[in-house]
Amino acid sequence: MTEAIDLDALRGWIGREETAEEPLTEALAARYAATLDLGPPPATGEDAPFGLHLCLTQPAVAPGLLGRDGHPARGGFLPPVPLPRRMWAGGEFRHHAPLRVGDVISRRSTIEDVALKQGRTGPLCFVTVRHRISSDGRLAQEERQDIVYREDSPSGAKAAPPPAPEGPHRRSVAATPTLLFRYSALTFNGHRIHYDEPYAREVENYPGLVIHGPLQASLMRLWAEELMGAPPATFAFRGLSPICAPQEMQIFAEEEESALRLWTAAPGGPTAMEARASW
Repeated sequence: MTEAIDLDALRGWIGREETAEEPLTEALAARYAATLDLGPPPATGEDAPFGLHLCLTQPAVAPGLLGRDGHPARGGFLPPVPLPRRMWAGGEFRHHAPLRVGDVISRRSTIEDVALKQGRTGPLCFVTVRHRISSDGRLAQEERQDIVYREDSPSGAKAAPPPAPEGPHRRSVAATPTLLFRYSALTFNGHRIHYDEPYAREVENYPGLVIHGPLQASLMRLWAEELMGAPPATFAFRGLSPICAPQEMQIFAEEEESALRLWTAAPGGPTAMEARASW
């Protein structure tokens, strides 16, 4: 049984900060471009494709300091929430300038909020983290990251949500185990649901390997920039249901006033993540 949640103690983490920096090398840019099939990689001095900041300045944690799920054990920078499952629930990107290959990228992260809610399957603890990403001292990206902690999901059949609608714009991505493994490696993400299929099925009760939320968000954000010819000033998104490999992942988009609405889904499946890009 999960221990009681002391929200006052967890809220003591609000205001805690962490900083890190790392050079953005040509080699990393080439691996990112190859993994997401973005074409020729940028050279030193050129702008990096969006999403590369998620591959930089990630905590390097020794195996003995990891939890059962492959994430760093609770109680370091993030508060020690006594719930077993941790997921990236959504967030927002604010664009100021592109990262440049060859620059030193710095990240300053701050715990902004800790909140407790009651969901259908039990308590949900939301932790909001704010990141400021700079490229050689120049502010490039601001990011709000919404992390949710929850109880283990019971096994067994669940009611299927309705299928996602189709939009006027559609793109398909082959969501293979290789893509998920390579993206986990790029982002130094040890969460086992993305590469350890027995764990994903037997412990966390997913139907297969789970496609990363940051990967879905990055692919939508990159496509929004391609469709409109300019990077959106803001890109807000939230996860609604998991989408698992191996299968085709569809990305849909439709125009709204000064904005694009985007969403992902498996063929015939429910909306997995929805987003809004604004210029």
